[in-house]
Amino acid sequence: MTKITRRNMFGLAGGAIGLAGCTTLAAEEAAAPYAGTVSFDYGIASGDPLSDRVILWTRVTPSGTGPVDVTWQMFEDEALTAPVASGVFQTRSDRDFTVKVDAPGLASAKDYYYRFTVNTEAGIVTSPTGRTRTTATSGTAPVRAAMISCSNYPFGHFHAYDAISKLDTPLDVVIHLGDYLYEYGPDGYGGEVGAALGRAHLPAREIVSLDDYRTRHAQYKSDPALQAAHAVAPWICTWDDHESTNNSYRTGAQNHTPETEGSWTDRKQRAVQAYLEWMPVRDPAPGALREALWRTFDFGDVASIICLETRLTGRSDEISWGDELDGVAPEAVAEKAQDVMARVNDPARTMLGAEQETWLADALAASTDEGKAWQVLANQIVMARVRPPNFQDTLTQAQKDEITFPLLKALIGFSAFGLPMNLDAWDGFPAARDRLYESAKAADARLVTL
Repeated sequence: MTKITRRNMFGLAGGAIGLAGCTTLAAEEAAAPYAGTVSFDYGIASGDPLSDRVILWTRVTPSGTGPVDVTWQMFEDEALTAPVASGVFQTRSDRDFTVKVDAPGLASAKDYYYRFTVNTEAGIVTSPTGRTRTTATSGTAPVRAAMISCSNYPFGHFHAYDAISKLDTPLDVVIHLGDYLYEYGPDGYGGEVGAALGRAHLPAREIVSLDDYRTRHAQYKSDPALQAAHAVAPWICTWDDHESTNNSYRTGAQNHTPETEGSWTDRKQRAVQAYLEWMPVRDPAPGALREALWRTFDFGDVASIICLETRLTGRSDEISWGDELDGVAPEAVAEKAQDVMARVNDPARTMLGAEQETWLADALAASTDEGKAWQVLANQIVMARVRPPNFQDTLTQAQKDEITFPLLKALIGFSAFGLPMNLDAWDGFPAARDRLYESAKAADARLVTL
């Protein structure tokens, strides 16, 4: 097995044709030769591990526009001498030449190694090789996981991904809690740093169209450190807002302007389609809502990882202090804040939506009924109650005088009220949070929130 690292990734991808002579396939596994050339420029990945199956993912870059037959193979050993499963997946332009296979019939709590190949007229082109792992059906073996969120390509190199790929002890799973990518153009959040580092976003604009979202996913997947982290373990992923656009909710988003960017429903569907194409997540069942990304993964008797969807299916409209207090006279802030909090505390306000709230209550109860020790929420946003300190008392007058940024200056007076500052987090949905806590209490859950 050649492990993907920052040092060898480009050599592997660039040398795929050269390796063809060293790679053989059983006749029944070799698909009809592709007439053009192909390459595996975006690495490989696995995800959504269960006890008997796991998602395998890659993306081929073909020279033509016609379909490409991609063979997938799984092995029990790093040397790739003990095959256990294989098949052929035909990918097309209508799915951006991505490949996603739900590989079945595997043993539980076991490491596997996988790769993809394309039979071309010039020889067999082989992808890098990855390691994945199925979950345990029972037992108390420790679960080793890495947790990631908020990976903004322009803001810096992906050193955390690099570190994950170089851990001495293998991981059971990597959990990505959202903001796998960011939607901004060169003048958006992180743009100035990206220009200085030579990591500006592609395309060079805020992403809105399906091609835009696909191109942005491709840019992130081209990063060698990200490819290396995907290659060492299966991932459990959920989106937050930036996979669509900033501060998104069911019916809109802070960073969506219908007058210039069209229908929010259309944009949301394009973002979801690109995500499902480019990420190693299991597709929704036929007929199910594509945005319904909530799901559960059991790791023996140790834990249930319960993956939430907090943006696109049930979240109520945004309430933002910045919008609410804009232009409000200082003497009227207290009365305005009281009005805002009345709306924030409305019991009808929801983060997950009724369907997912019911599902979560059932998932917590099922986990405890089955004797799982921990119920772990893979959750995108801060759940704890967070209040700023009273800056009226904690800052000196000289420090207050030094603050010129209008929003920060307004925060000095606002902080005296003892109110939650970030209403985009669970603090903006207190009744929904209380319902979640009640579900956990009713299930006698040992709740851990990521």
